Amino acid sequence: MRRKLCLAVATAAVLWFLMFSPWTRDLVNFWIGMTFSALVLLGMGLAFTPDREQVLKVEKPMMQLLGGILLAFALWGIFWIGDKVSAWMFDFARPQVENVYSMKAGLPPWTIAILLLFLIGPAEEFFWRGYVQRTLGKLLPGEHASDHAFLLTAAVYALVHVWSFNFMLVMAALTAGLVWGLVYRLRPAWLPALVVSHAVWDALVFIIIPI
Repeated sequence: MRRKLCLAVATAAVLWFLMFSPWTRDLVNFWIGMTFSALVLLGMGLAFTPDREQVLKVEKPMMQLLGGILLAFALWGIFWIGDKVSAWMFDFARPQVENVYSMKAGLPPWTIAILLLFLIGPAEEFFWRGYVQRTLGKLLPGEHASDHAFLLTAAVYALVHVWSFNFMLVMAALTAGLVWGLVYRLRPAWLPALVVSHAVWDALVFIIIPI
């Protein structure tokens, strides 16, 4: 279990390096790379989760759907406020945000929205919370293993973005990772809602109502 987890996280780190580093990011269209990466991580997460049927079980589907949508909009609001505050405090903040949005080039917006809603967002959430955080909670010692797994997963999720050399992107990943990770820490059965939240938030912030 430990070796599989290390392999999965290392694979994510390599894929995110290839997508975001200034030395490799122009080798392939970003969204093609992200789609490929999402498929790889989803495949690894499913393959390395023997009880995946239990993990993917959806209890109270309408409540999960509504809760995920509401959390996505709440998170969008947090980022909207954060954008205004950071732009007021730091001269580099807004240019770095605009640099993130420049990654939308290369595919039609509707194509990106579909990829975010139905593949990239769900795959990332299942991998990072449903597989990585859940597995760390089993592997780490002590009565606070779940708390440590939550914090460590959020930190790694943020750190894989570090090769973008974009402080705002890393902080965005950390913030989102902490929010989704905390919900999963408190209510693991809400993973389907988190999958919805990640997918809807991605589409909102990138395409539907950019910040």
